[in-house]
Amino acid sequence: MTFLLLCVTRIPARADIGVVLNESLDTSVARITGSGHTAIYFSRICPESPVKLRLCRPGEQGSVMSNYTTLGENQPFEWNVVPLSVFVYGVEDPRDRPVFGTPEIKRLLEERYREKYLAELCPAGPCTTSGGAEWREMVGAGLSRSMYIFAVGTTLEQDRALIDEFNALPNVNHFNPITRNCANFAKSVLDHYFPGAAHRELVNDFGMTSPKAIARSFTLYAERHPEMHLHIFHFAQVPGTIKRSSECRDGTEQLYHSKKLLVPMVLLASRELPVFTAAYLLTGRFNPEHQWENHPALDEVAAPQVAALAYSGSGSSDIAANTAAANAELVGTSQQWDRYRRAFHEIAQDTPDHDSVNGFPKRLDKMGSPMIDADGSLWMKVPQDGRTVTVGLSASNVLASNSDPGLARDLMLARVNAVLKSPKHGRESLVEFEQDWALLQSFSARKAVTLSAASH
Repeated sequence: MTFLLLCVTRIPARADIGVVLNESLDTSVARITGSGHTAIYFSRICPESPVKLRLCRPGEQGSVMSNYTTLGENQPFEWNVVPLSVFVYGVEDPRDRPVFGTPEIKRLLEERYREKYLAELCPAGPCTTSGGAEWREMVGAGLSRSMYIFAVGTTLEQDRALIDEFNALPNVNHFNPITRNCANFAKSVLDHYFPGAAHRELVNDFGMTSPKAIARSFTLYAERHPEMHLHIFHFAQVPGTIKRSSECRDGTEQLYHSKKLLVPMVLLASRELPVFTAAYLLTGRFNPEHQWENHPALDEVAAPQVAALAYSGSGSSDIAANTAAANAELVGTSQQWDRYRRAFHEIAQDTPDHDSVNGFPKRLDKMGSPMIDADGSLWMKVPQDGRTVTVGLSASNVLASNSDPGLARDLMLARVNAVLKSPKHGRESLVEFEQDWALLQSFSARKAVTLSAASH
């Protein structure tokens, strides 16, 4: 779980705009292209409504603006905007973020958002029932996939100018997968701040504009302009039963890595294949994970225990000391992660049915019935020994007195296990993981295994 949203207390003197790069889902055309999705993050612009912008008030965490093939609402809007925490976790308060994700939990979060914010735009019909109504993609996206935000600083004047212009323009959808897709939309927003900073890659994307091309070109532009204070956020997919997302790719990269496309390309475009391969190897390689490791962001929304590493005394959004030690404090070194794996092995061995840790998420999903209380916290009712118990599924209630301690401990065991087994791009930061670890150890009354003991 991430704690990047917990400490916003004011509108900073320098705010951010960022390219959101969502990983690819194994659905629809993404199974072939692996392109993922892109959107725009603002730290100082918030939604007055899903289709109207305003400056954020103190305590608000910013927003994400995105467009899709069709949002499915009662008007053909080009874009919607939602609070950042709603986009990532599906809840307004990041303290209520889910520690466990299932398709049913995501549907509950979507319906709660629709009732609270989309009652006028999505009152009935297919908008309320169809999975193809893509406003759903903007609620709890972190349950479905990992994402990165490549952010740079903006001025108050720039943000106000964008608000005025977008509130005045007609919000009418003209989506076209070739010339006006999500990446084209993101580029058009960025051009209001930094004209030409992001662009398509003609050869690598076969004339189209891909999400990864926008992230790559914008990152390279920011690195050439250090005064923009490039910093990158990483939100790992919430552990659970939803299929894991995969790293997004541009066109030539997908051809280079995909075995499914290799044979058709050899048969149909054998002459062009060496050109595409060379284009990818020479100009198309871009690893968001490596970029995050080089520019890890904490900003004003950092976890309290490492906030001092995140920003300078002047309030800059950039990492104050971009050193290996500061980066490791957030990202974690391979040695640190290995120590946690050894320590977790000791804790798991002390569990009566330690072999069942891997299968617990599916069993809980099958047995339980999730629900959301009035405050936005997630719970699950589980039949057990002829009675029904509840377990908290949010960071705010997993330790609650009415959360069954046995199920809660098994849930945190499964969560920590999933994080430690995840590839780097699907793994939360070390700072965030240490919060999970503290929760898990709070259940380990019989044998608290420390890192120092494990390292011996």
